[in-house]
Amino acid sequence: MIFLETETARLNRMVTEGAGRGLTELEFFARELELWKRSPRRAAQLAGEAYYRGEHDILRRKRTAIGADGKPQPVENLPNNRVVDNQYAKLVDQKVNYLLGRPVSFSCENRELARRLRERFGAQFWRLLKYVGEDALNGGLCWLFVSYDEQGTLSFRRFPAYQVLPFWADDDHTQLDAAARLYLQEVWDGWSKTLVERVELYKPDGLYRYVFDGAALLPDVELGAYSPYLAVKSGGETTAYAWDRFPLIPFKYNKQETPLLSRVKSLQDGLNAVLSDFQNNMEENPRNTILVLRNYDGENLGEFRHNLAAYSAVKVRDDGGVETLQAQVSAENYKAVLELLKKALIENARGFDAKDERLSGNPNQMNIQSMYADIDLDANGMETEFQAAFEQLLWFVRQDMRTKGEGDFSDEEIAVVFNRDVLVNESEAIENCAKSSGILSEETIVEQHPWTRDAAAELERLEKERAASDVYEGAFAK
Repeated sequence: MIFLETETARLNRMVTEGAGRGLTELEFFARELELWKRSPRRAAQLAGEAYYRGEHDILRRKRTAIGADGKPQPVENLPNNRVVDNQYAKLVDQKVNYLLGRPVSFSCENRELARRLRERFGAQFWRLLKYVGEDALNGGLCWLFVSYDEQGTLSFRRFPAYQVLPFWADDDHTQLDAAARLYLQEVWDGWSKTLVERVELYKPDGLYRYVFDGAALLPDVELGAYSPYLAVKSGGETTAYAWDRFPLIPFKYNKQETPLLSRVKSLQDGLNAVLSDFQNNMEENPRNTILVLRNYDGENLGEFRHNLAAYSAVKVRDDGGVETLQAQVSAENYKAVLELLKKALIENARGFDAKDERLSGNPNQMNIQSMYADIDLDANGMETEFQAAFEQLLWFVRQDMRTKGEGDFSDEEIAVVFNRDVLVNESEAIENCAKSSGILSEETIVEQHPWTRDAAAELERLEKERAASDVYEGAFAK
């Protein structure tokens, strides 16, 4: 109800110039979607997704030359290689696998709760979380929608940033008033396929569906105009419920929700341009030599180039001749520029170079930590945002457990541990764990051991082994 009053006050201020009346709620959402579709923010989100797939600006480049009017004009007879060296996609994969390559673990004192969390968050969820991390890097954030499937199981759906227009209730973008999801769907129209723009409006009381014709929102009669977030069937009747919290959770890459590509797009484009230009120059070998003609026995330069290519000979008059001016292409210069661009690309993206010289000779833990300094800095910020998102996500999981009679774990504290996939000197790490016995708790030592995948499960195994050992020793003593 607060949302409707707030939006009504906002709509009343947006009076159309000719109509002399305020916008209706649907007109407001339609205009917001129309503006958002062409906004720079959404363009940056789409660009991040396109660059990850390898669809770079270099693929649309044309070779040009200065025309008679002094302006650049396309030239069709020159080599026009479009080389893509997708270092950006490599850095996205590097960051995703560094932070989310291993399953996230849950640390809590209640062993029953820990067991139930492991059952709910299985391999499929961790795969989904990797996709969420990938979308968050490409678009600045990714959305996870909490709902129930047809079997009544709590499920999660992923929406990329370029599909969702949020309406925030605060400046820090932590609470939602509403959200609109715009997506394309292929449908059969007779004997042909057409694309339909569908819109899902997420409000506090449920989900509203529309078809967007570019100017107005029309109720979606095919999929249904309205669905509650929760529907309970009993005795042939269905009762609609709503969550106490908004079931759309943002997983942000950073506070500004800025895509990774915005940091490195110019460097990635420069890398592609240098490689493409180098290949163009190699294919333009006859053009590396500037020819000076004297008394050429022909009508135009096109005929001269044809004869030179076809016969390797040129016909001149009297004392005519051909002189050359060499234009050398230095591969070393290109190599130096490429190395500088790649280094700058890695540094600005805050990644790491797997071929770093610090890994050769003496790869001790200090050298490894130094190499990972930049990616650790970026991962710390991303982990902070994901921790806040997991706090919201676990609220829905707790509510589902209580509703299904699995227990009320509302007061139980759950720590989400991101097991980063970092290169370590295992011998050194195991030795430090062994030396920490008696100083740190066994649980902390197990969590820090490089071979540990699930600390809670490992502690359970240790308890079982000790219990079995005690039984054996007791039987042997008798």
